[in-house]
Amino acid sequence: MEDQNQTAVTDFLFLGLTDHLYQQIVLFVILLFVYLATVGGNLGMIILIWMDPRLHTPMYFFLSHLSFVDMCSSSSIAPKMLCDIFAEKKGISLMGCAAQMWFFGLFVATECFLLASMAYDRYMAICKPLLYTLVMSQRVCVQLVIGPYAVALMSTMTHTILTFCLPFCGPNIINHFFCDISPLLSLACADTWTNKLVLFILAGAIGVLSGLIITVSYVCILVAILRIQTADGRRKAFFTCSSHLAAVSILYGTLFFIYVRPSSSSSLLINKVISLFYTVVIPMLNPLIYSLRNKEVKNAFSRKFERKNCLVSR
Repeated sequence: MEDQNQTAVTDFLFLGLTDHLYQQIVLFVILLFVYLATVGGNLGMIILIWMDPRLHTPMYFFLSHLSFVDMCSSSSIAPKMLCDIFAEKKGISLMGCAAQMWFFGLFVATECFLLASMAYDRYMAICKPLLYTLVMSQRVCVQLVIGPYAVALMSTMTHTILTFCLPFCGPNIINHFFCDISPLLSLACADTWTNKLVLFILAGAIGVLSGLIITVSYVCILVAILRIQTADGRRKAFFTCSSHLAAVSILYGTLFFIYVRPSSSSSLLINKVISLFYTVVIPMLNPLIYSLRNKEVKNAFSRKFERKNCLVSR
């Protein structure tokens, strides 16, 4: 009987976001718009960088991968969530749950280290301008992109394997809208102390290491900016980092809030709201931040738009 119970759970059920029809309609419209804007904005950024030779620089090489990661991380959550909003039974298979957790974990961890690579790129551009083209070669840029994918792959593989090696023999209802690690561990019919320890170590290592690289880079950047004699020079130097700094602040601020704040009786509801923000909204914000605050991206878009109008007028 014990073996049968341990193999009884073959799928999970999400509680979702809300059961009220009006709220479901509003959420569906908003989230569908946000998801389409995420895919369109990030895909447009990738195409623009690929088509415009003036954007074939290390910073935009990293930005194109950041857009790819944002688009993929949102796509691992949003389509299923949109389908589930009006569904009476919000179910997902055991393998589907594992795949969703694997893909989302892979892209979130990759984004953390990609932002660290971009911080290092900004450090070299501002603090070591004479060595920038020599150090930030194509080979180094590729390594700074492959590294985040490799580290994230090892981390998410570890979490996924450890989580789905656990027996699930009791309730199969996940009080969330996607397969996150913590809600799944609470459903396991075994001691999850090892899983929680590994989660704490790996998530802490990813957050601390990537955050440390970003912090050190920006401390050096700040020192270099303060040494610039003219106010206009300081403003231009800071402006080159403002988009990246805004993206870092939004992502790390959200992750810090959801994982570091003390738990409370309303923590599950708050977790859902914050999780909705960093799984769906943040991937849409990054292309907006870089397109609105970056003169080179706006100029590249204007050139392509004007060129298209010229071709149509002919």
